[in-house]
Amino acid sequence: MPQSLPPLPAVELRVPTEEDAWEWHRVFDDPEVMEFHGGASAELSVYEELTARQRRHHAERGFCFYTMLDPADGAVIGFTGAQPWPRTDWGPVGEIEIGWRLGRKYWGKGYATAAARRALDDVRAAGVRQVVAMVDARNARSIAVTRRLGMRHTETFVSPVSRATGLCHRLDL
Repeated sequence: MPQSLPPLPAVELRVPTEEDAWEWHRVFDDPEVMEFHGGASAELSVYEELTARQRRHHAERGFCFYTMLDPADGAVIGFTGAQPWPRTDWGPVGEIEIGWRLGRKYWGKGYATAAARRALDDVRAAGVRQVVAMVDARNARSIAVTRRLGMRHTETFVSPVSRATGLCHRLDL
């Protein structure tokens, strides 16, 4: 008899607030969290711009990178969701990217998968028919999330920014 998968944890999502820029900065101020995102903590201004852009995406498209909240205490634990690919000079220009990032103490608990599945509901409702995930080839945790979401590896690339090998995964919605 096939083994059943454990249930995914409850997770709360909200459109990022201005205050979430501070929370994202705090939660992601960890070299392990940033290992595949430049390796160092980003300035607060990066998160201020990112949260503002996500509020705009949600207003215009009906989806964004949402702030993830710990259902036990309401603490900000990271983000997940989808946005238009932010680059115009390389990558899946014009496509919708799904992504996630969690504070270190929340890794390995199913939050990224549960939250990404919830966010995909909004993406589908907006009429998007396919999403991509661009993942550093060394990032086994994120690759595992793409698998749990049912994504398929479609190409391998070298990032012109980091020079790291990456994997493009796709999911038809």
